[in-house]
Amino acid sequence: MSTLEPERGLGTGTLVEPVPQTSHGDGDHERFAHYVQKDKIMESALSGSPVVALCGKVWVPGRDPKKYPVCPMCKEIFDGLNNPGGDDKQD
Repeated sequence: MSTLEPERGLGTGTLVEPVPQTSHGDGDHERFAHYVQKDKIMESALSGSPVVALCGKVWVPGRDPKKYPVCPMCKEIFDGLNNPGGDDKQD
């Protein structure tokens, strides 16, 4: 029996959520500064726990974000949050 299919006849099954991949250093293939909630950054600095960026990237911050360009996906999401009606300007 495949581990991806629930067993038949037992009535219930358990879905296990995969553990997110985290990055811990300069080996990243993408080098962007990501948008993260400020309180989460402080919490991560104190506990060493990973953070989740607007784009979904999960990692433990450790580099100076000013040295990298802003993640295009994070920027697009952030701009959409600040301007939910789109780019249309009304006079």
